[in-house]
Formats: sequence, C-alpha cells, structure tokens
Amino acid sequence: MYKVIIPILIMLVLSACEPADRTPGMWLSGDIETTEVNDWSFSNDHQEIFLETHPWYGIPFSVTVVTATTGEKLFVPSIYSEAAEFPGSKYWNGIIEKNPQVVAKIGNKLYPLSAQLITDDAEFEEAFEALAGKYDYWRSIKDGTAERPPFVLIRLDAR
Repeated sequence: MYKVIIPILIMLVLSACEPADRTPGMWLSGDIETTEVNDWSFSNDHQEIFLETHPWYGIPFSVTVVTATTGEKLFVPSIYSEAAEFPGSKYWNGIIEKNPQVVAKIGNKLYPLSAQLITDDAEFEEAFEALAGKYDYWRSIKDGTAERPPFVLIRLDAR
C-alpha cells in the first residue's frame, strides 16, 4: 500500500511546484542562465514571469509577477490591498527583505538575481513608466484614469 501512496504523494508535490496565476508555488524548473544579462528587452515578450524567493526554512516560495524593463534594468511591482510600509502583508516581500536572493523564470530560463526595493524617486518613476509602457493597467494608473492602489516597485539585479 505505501509503495503506491508514497510515489503518488511525491508526484502531487512535484506537480504543484510552480505558481499558477495567484496561487503560489515552490521550486521553479528550467535552464539556469549563468551569463550576465545587460539587456532585458526580451522579457517584454512575457506578460508574466515567476519569481522564486528563499525563506529561512529552506523550501522556496514562488509567485507570479508582471515585469517591465528599460533595457538594462528589470522591474517588478507588488500591489497591496491597503496602504502599508514595505514589506507589508505580502509574504514574498517579507522574504526578500530578509534574503534578497531570488530566481526569476522568464520563458524556460532561470536567472539568479537580487531583489532591491526602489526608494529613489527618479528610479521609481523610471520603473513606473516602464510598467505603463508595457501594460494598459499600469498606464491607466499612471495617467490617473484608474484608481492608484498602494504599491512598491522592486528592481531585480544580477547577483
């Protein structure tokens, strides 16, 4: 009996590793990219990417995020349901505050990166404009035609 149940449980856990829409996941699979990326423009081909964080307990926690780029910089937003200071109520934000090492999955490639909260006003506007240039939703927020939710912007840097 256990010879059947254990492999089934292992298959279920492994099949639930990557996130799906708003459902978080664990480990990401793909080919690790080891060369430094100087131009992230290819990421514009993807509406969403996966971001794997590394909590203290050793099991990765991954989420689906949108991303935008200025070419040399890669940005992700994190929207809150109510105004809060970073990391707020976002579990993955709390993880990256303590351990900024993340892995971004873009297409089938994995990019080891470091997540940095953007605190500089000029860089925040640069990231906000990059998002507005890619997504209608972010354009409507930037233009003031949609309600602006509380959010932070995060830059993903090479490790």
